[in-house]
Amino acid sequence: MEKVVSLHELDDFALFFWKEAGDTKVFAFHGQMGAGKTTTIAALCRAKGIEDATSSPTFSIINEYDSVATNQLHKILHIDLYRLKNYEEAVQAGVEDCVYGGGICFIEWPEKAPQLFDEKTMHVFIEPIDEERRSIKMVPHNEVSLHMQDKS
Repeated sequence: MEKVVSLHELDDFALFFWKEAGDTKVFAFHGQMGAGKTTTIAALCRAKGIEDATSSPTFSIINEYDSVATNQLHKILHIDLYRLKNYEEAVQAGVEDCVYGGGICFIEWPEKAPQLFDEKTMHVFIEPIDEERRSIKMVPHNEVSLHMQDKS
């Protein structure tokens, strides 16, 4: 699934995203610095009923939010691997436990620890088109290598 989304359409896109996502709980967000990963994740969190301000966990590595969607309390984890060097550092930081903990988990910079992700992961590629619009593509884990080949 690929959509072109403007910044003022992100909340509508978030509703569409959750319908497309189905039962998926782990989402790996790819994109250059400033592509809109954190902004998109904030919209996805709002759609799940998160009222707290969401921000990039670049320094804390893991932010945890409480979602009240469907009148039940759920945890959503937002993880940023940017400052980590590799898989081992991700494990030491507790990221592996978060990914396999059963809750909704958004991970920015997944290429830092690709071993964390399995066939249950949905990869989300965000690319700027211009100042206002982004191309957002959801790719199942088993199709990521095909997506990467298409990019080269």
